[in-house]
Amino acid sequence: MEKTQLNDDDRWQIALAKDRRFDGVFVTGVHSTGIYCRPSCPARAPKRENVKFYAGPAAAEAAGLRACKRCAPDQQSREEAAVLRVIEILRDAERPVSLEALGTATDYSPTHLQRVFTRAVGLSPAAYARALRRERASDALASEARVTDAIYEAGYSAPSRFYEDMKEKGMSPSDWRDGGAGRTINWAAVETTLGPMLVAATDRGVCCLSFGEGEEELRARFPKAELAEGGEAFRDLLDQVVAAVEQPGTGRDIPLDVKGTAFQQRVWEELRRIPPGETCSYGELAARLGKPGASRAVGGANGANKIAVLIPCHRVIAADGSLGGYAYGLTIKEELLRRENKA
Repeated sequence: MEKTQLNDDDRWQIALAKDRRFDGVFVTGVHSTGIYCRPSCPARAPKRENVKFYAGPAAAEAAGLRACKRCAPDQQSREEAAVLRVIEILRDAERPVSLEALGTATDYSPTHLQRVFTRAVGLSPAAYARALRRERASDALASEARVTDAIYEAGYSAPSRFYEDMKEKGMSPSDWRDGGAGRTINWAAVETTLGPMLVAATDRGVCCLSFGEGEEELRARFPKAELAEGGEAFRDLLDQVVAAVEQPGTGRDIPLDVKGTAFQQRVWEELRRIPPGETCSYGELAARLGKPGASRAVGGANGANKIAVLIPCHRVIAADGSLGGYAYGLTIKEELLRRENKA
């Protein structure tokens, strides 16, 4: 649907669908309440006869309407522009950019910019910049012959900063370059009320949680790591994971050792923000990340998630309200959601 060729019938259908892709294209004026909203406003749909559409906040306010406090349509355009500007600056930067400099570039105070960016993206500007550097390091280590060259190519000021960053995420340079070589992964396959479950962890946290899989699948995911059936030290972590699966919505303190691109990490962080018992669509999740229209990419990041339940991709459903897909079958997904709704 071309955004520049919409008629009022189109706008009404967009408002009913709460389609975030059209936020900023027009606003919906509800004259029975005297407010105007974004097309994606989560409030209950008004009666059609009470609605008029306006090009933007200025036109709606000229007609005597006030901004909805729930969806804040008068603030969205400026905030989105600021978020996009920060992303552009960070992607182009060869060296770290201070929050103060980002605030100056967007005409926001550093504190407010931090809040706006984190709400839209799911990461602070500093965390987003670190994720970008890690992603660049991943690409560079795959093509550069020398680790040191790759480190500088990714934008790190010194190798020590790179090692520190990778240690924080549970990843070493060899993880990026050699597919897990040099790492030891403890694992166990256990029975749960949801069926057989595989749990694997490094010394930094859970790196795999799946259903109906075993050592063969784990080795395919970590072909160069050393696999060891878990001992006593692993048992405590395993018990915590099993308890979190049997009672989904718990276990947020269980340490994770995840590896992904900057975008995948943002998606996984946002998944963990969905409260137990609630769901959202791929499109809604994309919009929360400041990427309206990127629902397919969000779906790809969901599919790349190797830690079921603890990174709750089961809380993402289809736009029509149906369950959509799930790597381990809809029966397990449905049961996880049922347990969360019951809790």
